[in-house]
Amino acid sequence: MVRCGAKHFAPIEVKTRRIAGDVASQDTSLIVMEPAPETVSRLETQAQVQRLRREALFEAIDDGFCIIEFFDGPHGPLSDYRHVEANSGYERHTGISGIVGKTLRDIEPDAAQGWLELYGRVLQTGEALRFEREFAAADRYIEVSARRVGPVENRQVSVLFRDISARKAAEADLRKSEALARDNVQRVQLALSAGAILGTWIWTVPTGRVSVDQGLARAFGVADDADLACLPITVLLDAVHPDDRAAVDGAIAACVAQPGHYRQQYRVRGRDGRHCWVEAVGRVETDENGVATRFPGVLLDLEARRAVEAERDRVTEELRRLTDTLEQRVADRTAELMQAEEQLRQAYKMEAVGQLTGGLAHDFNNLLAGISGSLEMISSRLAQGRFAEVEKYLAMAQAAGRRAAALTHRLLAFSRRQTLDPRPTSVNDLVDGMADLVQRTVGPSIIVECVGAGGLWTALVDPSQLENALLNLCLNARDAMPEGGRITIETANRWFDARAAGTHEIPPGQYLALCVTDTGVGMAADVVAKAFDPFFTTKPLGQGTGLGLSMIYGFARQSGGHVRIYSEVGRGTTVCIYLPRYYGKGEADNDASVPVARDDYARPASGQGTVLVVDDEPLVRMLVVTALEDMGHVVLEAEDGARGLHILQSDVAIDLVVTDVGLPGGMNGRQMADAARGKRPDTPVLFITGYAENAIIGNGQLDPGMQVLTKPFAVADLEQRVRAMLGETQRKG
Repeated sequence: MVRCGAKHFAPIEVKTRRIAGDVASQDTSLIVMEPAPETVSRLETQAQVQRLRREALFEAIDDGFCIIEFFDGPHGPLSDYRHVEANSGYERHTGISGIVGKTLRDIEPDAAQGWLELYGRVLQTGEALRFEREFAAADRYIEVSARRVGPVENRQVSVLFRDISARKAAEADLRKSEALARDNVQRVQLALSAGAILGTWIWTVPTGRVSVDQGLARAFGVADDADLACLPITVLLDAVHPDDRAAVDGAIAACVAQPGHYRQQYRVRGRDGRHCWVEAVGRVETDENGVATRFPGVLLDLEARRAVEAERDRVTEELRRLTDTLEQRVADRTAELMQAEEQLRQAYKMEAVGQLTGGLAHDFNNLLAGISGSLEMISSRLAQGRFAEVEKYLAMAQAAGRRAAALTHRLLAFSRRQTLDPRPTSVNDLVDGMADLVQRTVGPSIIVECVGAGGLWTALVDPSQLENALLNLCLNARDAMPEGGRITIETANRWFDARAAGTHEIPPGQYLALCVTDTGVGMAADVVAKAFDPFFTTKPLGQGTGLGLSMIYGFARQSGGHVRIYSEVGRGTTVCIYLPRYYGKGEADNDASVPVARDDYARPASGQGTVLVVDDEPLVRMLVVTALEDMGHVVLEAEDGARGLHILQSDVAIDLVVTDVGLPGGMNGRQMADAARGKRPDTPVLFITGYAENAIIGNGQLDPGMQVLTKPFAVADLEQRVRAMLGETQRKG
């Protein structure tokens, strides 16, 4: 028998075994002790009983239970643990089956470090630990109790836990409910403090008694000494406005009969005797049988809301009224704006007229001073018998007259009422013919370059006026380059669509451009904006009239085109004249712009004839008649269109008609000439005018046998034009 443990003895069987040694040694016997067969069977039975008892104990635990064993893993010492034992409650509380043998990193690798720290502290310290934690792998919250198993060398920890997800959810719901209740209480407190809620009530329906607060008592006019905790409901109902009482009684009865939510607006009489609008909001509560028991609610102040609604209704009505009258008001406002715009435009016109007349008066005063002074000197010299000096003063008076004629010509060009003689013109040829004159005029310090576009279209324009405009632009360019530079004269074809034409203020279509560019000082934007104004000039006093660009602008507009300025300070200026393309069949008259030599004026006339002179101005008529009589012609006179037409319709032989365009009596010179064409279709007509609309002349074109001489004119010009027209008539005859 040998001792087993502290109190038990177990039978054993002793056996000896001989161990052979070498020759020099002695034999040795080994004593082997083995349990007796009956002892082994009993020990195994006891171990199985203990195991069954332990398993029964595990399964008797409703909570989940497991034993984990730490081991050294790839992440370091004690960096993982394995589930070595677990009861069936583990699967019930986690939903994870077959946990025995699985490691922590197998089931929850992302949160492994947190679990290792918790259970590792239990293993190292031996102190039990209780905690609650989310088990992400099981999607549950668990409550855990952990304790070390045996010494730390065993590396084992027992874990007892239960699923508390339902409790956690209930706690979360409770927290939300409490937060909502706090919010509702806060809202009610805020509403009460803001005056939105007047008060509250709780009506015990079976007893007919109602409990109210001070706010509701004031709103319903309840006496100060009344018991607010037990008021008869009739006390409140009696305060309702008589017009609203029936509706209130009916709504309350219906809500009590069919319990639910209650909301109604009505008027109540307060302690001050004044009726105010309120809104009652409540809910009827019932017992298990569905019978109404309690009726709590709140009373809201509607006075502010009613005031807002009334203001809203007023504003809505005002908006409706304004909308109804919007069209008329817009029309009235538009009319006012148009009237203001017209007044502003008229003010601009008056300002321009004032500037124009002021400059005109200044220049004409100078010219009249020269003319009147010369005439006075002539009279003085004639009285003194100093005839030799008369011719000098005559020349001075004639020079002043020519300057006055040039000034009126520019004014007519600016006003677009000058008399033009438009012809199909090749602008390239006109520029080439002017090149030498321009170069001599601007001087040797300025280079003049002409760049003509190939295939340039023909323009219907007065060539002489275009020459004047081109020369004027070149002179302006010269003045902008006091130290010399370059003038470039270019031509080009341009096609303007609707948008581009609108920018240039001309109808859409095809145009040719004549541009003059200099390398001078340039102009600022404010100067460009005023450049076409009459008498506006940047030149020193006495060196410019300020009508040059105005004349060019008027000429271009009267010719159906436009003129634009492009300038940059310090870099130069470009002025472009845009003229409409001519679509007529005739070829351009390349010689139309060549000035007639003064010697041509002296060509003898083919003969004399009978000339009819029609003019309402006696001085002009006398001058013309005298000049024609000096030429040897027979002259007939008429002072208006009617008398002139009477003579033309007679049988008197008339070889030429010289007539003013603007005649009194309702018939102008053109109308008279047209009326006489039926009887005298081949009689030539010379119009003399200082103010003639293109419509009077015939849309810018004269019929065959008609010509125009612009006032004021030199007598020599009149004589040359009469000779030429009579000579042409006699050649055809």
